[in-house]
Amino acid sequence: MNPTVDREKVLNLYPALGGLPADRLAALLPPQAFMHLPAGTQVFAEHQPCQGFPLLLEGSIKVIKLATSGRELMLYRVAPGGSCIISSSCLLGHTDYNARGIAETPLTLLALPVGAFATLMVEHPPFRDFVFHLFADRIGELMQLVEEVAFARLDQRLAKLILARNATVLAVTHQQLADELGSVREIVSRLLKGFAAQGLVTLGREQLTVTDRAGLQKLAAV
Repeated sequence: MNPTVDREKVLNLYPALGGLPADRLAALLPPQAFMHLPAGTQVFAEHQPCQGFPLLLEGSIKVIKLATSGRELMLYRVAPGGSCIISSSCLLGHTDYNARGIAETPLTLLALPVGAFATLMVEHPPFRDFVFHLFADRIGELMQLVEEVAFARLDQRLAKLILARNATVLAVTHQQLADELGSVREIVSRLLKGFAAQGLVTLGREQLTVTDRAGLQKLAAV
């Protein structure tokens, strides 16, 4: 690992750290602070204390809420340049996690220690602004999710989810789609068969091909 390259990558993705003095920045970015996690790793779990503020350099984290019934609802994804508002809310409120974070792909991330996060929030306005803007953006996304769950039909939400992948061929199972929608596989499978009968998609083994994107867009907009 090249610490200099990693430092440049951190500053490119998280420019809010760029105004820090060189010695202070170096203290935040020692080589041992960078972590590499394989896909499928549980990054954090419900009822666990937050050990640091994650800055994602590579990969994707999905943040999910698990119901007592065992069903999951995906709340949002974290991409490089972003971070997790549940982590920041836990650090600011001194509470445990109330959701889970799962590595969708192999990850490279940096975890700012709890003390460093608290100090930056007080002493470094660009970092504080970054965290609060992150809150504002995520709250907007979560409000949209609440609206969709409460008011939108499941077929609309499924069409939007397929379109959001922005690909013609999706390597995805019915169970994975159901998990993201907070539904059950049998219902999603029935809806997908209906989509296939309408010529919107074709179905394969752990694969879905979009054959009528305009039709899906029309359904998603109903």
